[in-house]
Amino acid sequence: MGVAVSKKHGKAVKRNRIKRLLRAAFADTLHLLDKPCSVILIPKTETEYSYDGFCRSLGICFKKVNECKKS
Repeated sequence: MGVAVSKKHGKAVKRNRIKRLLRAAFADTLHLLDKPCSVILIPKTETEYSYDGFCRSLGICFKKVNECKKS
C-alpha cells in the first residue's frame, strides 16, 4: 500500500493526519479484498477528512476491484 498526499491538501500537520486516517481505514477494510494486490491511495481535495468517509470509499473501491478480478 502506498499513500500520496500532495501539498495542495494543506500543511504538513494536515497531510500527516490524512495519511494516518488512510492507513487506519485501509487496515480496517483490508479484509474486503479477496486476493492480494497493490494499492496506491491518493485522496481528493476536500474541506474535511474523516475516518468513516475513507472507510466507506475504500469499501466501495475494494468491491469494484473484486468484481473486476472475477471476470
